[in-house]
Amino acid sequence: MKEIYKPYDEKMQKTLRALESNYSVIRAGRANPAVLDRITVDYYGTPTAINQMAAVSVAEARILVIQPWDASALKLIEKAIQASDLGINPANDGRVLRIVFPPLTEERRRDLVKEVKKEAEESKVAIRSIRRDAIEKFKAQKKSSEMTEDDLKQAEKDIQEMTDKFCKEIDSKAADKEKEIMSV
Repeated sequence: MKEIYKPYDEKMQKTLRALESNYSVIRAGRANPAVLDRITVDYYGTPTAINQMAAVSVAEARILVIQPWDASALKLIEKAIQASDLGINPANDGRVLRIVFPPLTEERRRDLVKEVKKEAEESKVAIRSIRRDAIEKFKAQKKSSEMTEDDLKQAEKDIQEMTDKFCKEIDSKAADKEKEIMSV
């Protein structure tokens, strides 16, 4: 890959990683520790991620177990989970928290699929925006005689190919996530 495309490729890669991160948080009926990634606990006045203050493990297909390293943090973690948008109440046995994920209803699955499609579309918009910025920059370089007309045409073609590649990848990831949601 040419050096001039590197910053745009990196931005597109970053967009793809952000999409993957967003998809990991969407729960598909299975227990996945990633659903806790966005929840922070006010631990001694500092917002702290749950995975930094407790061991999070998958006990069964639909059960997450959270075992804090500091027993006094158990109640704080429980409150943070209850206050989050997870919509699940953890069971506290005094030593660990258990989060049981209920099976998804058909309606909830459809809602999640809509969310997946929306995230994919937003990512594609971001990719296209990166393409537009790149093409504008190349046109400015041509205008200031840093680039020839042929180089500009080639750059536009290459950026379009890069955009198409990333959009296909986004579609593929969205299809995989939809299949995961609908098959559980």
